[in-house]
Amino acid sequence: LGPLAGEPVDNAATMEKLAAERARKTPLPFKGHSGSVYSVAFSPDGTRIISGSTDHTVKIWDAETGQETDTLNGHSDHVIGVAFSPDGKRIASGSSDKTVRIWEAQMGKEMLTLKGHSAAVWSVSFSPDGRRIVSGSGDETVKVWNAANGLEELTLEGHSSGVTSVSFSPDGRRIVSGSQDKTLKVWDAKTGQEMITLKGHTSPVWCVAFSPDGKRIASGSYDNTAKVWNAETGEEMITVKGHTKLVCSVAFSPDGKRIASGSSDKTVRIWDTATGQVFHTLKEHDDVVRSVAFSPDGKRIASGSHDRTVKVWQLK
Repeated sequence: LGPLAGEPVDNAATMEKLAAERARKTPLPFKGHSGSVYSVAFSPDGTRIISGSTDHTVKIWDAETGQETDTLNGHSDHVIGVAFSPDGKRIASGSSDKTVRIWEAQMGKEMLTLKGHSAAVWSVSFSPDGRRIVSGSGDETVKVWNAANGLEELTLEGHSSGVTSVSFSPDGRRIVSGSQDKTLKVWDAKTGQEMITLKGHTSPVWCVAFSPDGKRIASGSYDNTAKVWNAETGEEMITVKGHTKLVCSVAFSPDGKRIASGSSDKTVRIWDTATGQVFHTLKEHDDVVRSVAFSPDGKRIASGSHDRTVKVWQLK
């Protein structure tokens, strides 16, 4: 967007608006991984970003400058999922080496290795109180772990294919999982009991996320759509069509009014959760956008791609 040909730009407000638009369209690139970036997450205070990659590492970045501040080595295969603890002091990572690892975020020291899955760990998430970690795996199970001692507390069985994505609800009482069996399931986080199954996608589900108020769930699928569901009833509320290839990642904005989605079509789309209307389509990646995350203030989006970069987009 800009002035018409020959139109003078003679006021500071217009110049500022154009500069902001250029900044939004030209994201800050974070370069350092030697493999595809599969997962990204902001720290709770928004100052750091972590990324997991097929180069077997987790990297920590300065969210403002894009400078790499640490590399966490320990996994022996692809790092597929990463998450910060709610206090920002720990990092969890899930890998194709079948383990979940917990790291001390400040020094980058490995604290625990959680072993129990019999296939790749595709997704990890901390509970809101930081006391537990949930993981989803290609072994078709969801596991809940004690984050302090690494002991396995629950194994949730019910999916008939690999579990691609997991997340705790904001109140910590429920867990949502997405699977290659085309369904989402909501579980009681305390007992491990299956509460509801959400059916509607026509291809494998690749990503799931709870809304900040816990009342809705977003999902993305190989069927090229993203959906929003009622988390209590399992009713499908909205289907968003626009991506031309599979939807790899979804994330709610902190106010719950927007969702960001990343796709194999190389774009990030930001859309209205109430209407499904697309606000922005961000096109700077050269390959699959595997992961998206909102900053805690909702003003930035981080995206991780098979093009080996992390990009940060300014939204406001």
